Amino acid sequence: MRLIGAIGHKVINRTQQFFYALGFFGRILRETALFFTRRQVALKVLVMQILFTGVEALSISTVLAIGIGAIINIIGVSVLPQFGQGKLMYTLLITIITRELGPLLTAFIITARSGTAIATELGNMVVSHEIEAYISVGIDPISYLAVPRFLGVTLSSLFLNIYFNIFGLLGSYVVLSLVAPLPFTEYFNNLMEAIRLVDIGTGLFKSIIFGALVSTVAVFQGFSVLRASTEIPQAGIRAVGQSLVLLVVADAFITVLSYLI
Repeated sequence: MRLIGAIGHKVINRTQQFFYALGFFGRILRETALFFTRRQVALKVLVMQILFTGVEALSISTVLAIGIGAIINIIGVSVLPQFGQGKLMYTLLITIITRELGPLLTAFIITARSGTAIATELGNMVVSHEIEAYISVGIDPISYLAVPRFLGVTLSSLFLNIYFNIFGLLGSYVVLSLVAPLPFTEYFNNLMEAIRLVDIGTGLFKSIIFGALVSTVAVFQGFSVLRASTEIPQAGIRAVGQSLVLLVVADAFITVLSYLI
C-alpha cells in the first residue's frame, strides 16, 4: 500500500508540475508580446543573451556544418553515381542539413551552452535572494529575466540555423573540391534546382520551436531552485536532460507532420 501511495503521489506531483510548466510558458508568451511595447529595462539582457548564445557559438557551428556537409557530399559523390543517381546527392544534402540535422544540432549546441548557463545563473539568483530583491522593488522577474532570455535564445536559434545551412550547403564545397573536383557553378545550380521552399520553411520553423523549448525549460528549471546551493547543478542537469528529450520528440512530430501535409 505504501508503494502504491508513493507512486500515486509521484504521479500527482508530475501532473501538477506539467500544468504549472504550461502556465509558466503561457506567462512568458504573454510578457513576450508586451516586451517591445514597454520601457526597455531588459534590452541589455536580451543583447547579451544573443551575443552569448548566437555569436559565441558561430565557431563550433561552422566546424560542424562544414564537416557534416562535406561527409554527405563525399559519400554522395563516391556512391550515388554507381547507381546512376548522382544528382540525388543534392536532395539528400538539403534534406539532411536544412530539414533535419541543421535545426537539431543547432538546438543541441544551444542546450549544451546556454541551457545549462541560464539554469545555473537563475538558480544562483534565487539562492542569493536576488529574485526577491527584484520583486521587492516592483520588477517582475518574468519580464526582466525570463523573457529576454527566451527571446535571445529563440532568435539565436533561428540565426544559427541559417548560418549552419549556409556553411553546410556551400562551405562544404571547399572540402568536396579537394576530393572530387567539381565546378562551383554546377554545384550551386544543382543545389538551387533541388531546394524547395518547404525545406527552408520546415528548417526555420523547427529552429524557432527548438529555441523556445530550450529557453523555456532552462528558465523554468532555474526558477525551480529553492534555497540550497546544491540544487543549482541539479537544475542545470535537469534542464539539459529535459531539453534533449523534448527536442527529439518535437523534431519527430514536426518531421512527420511536414511529410503528411
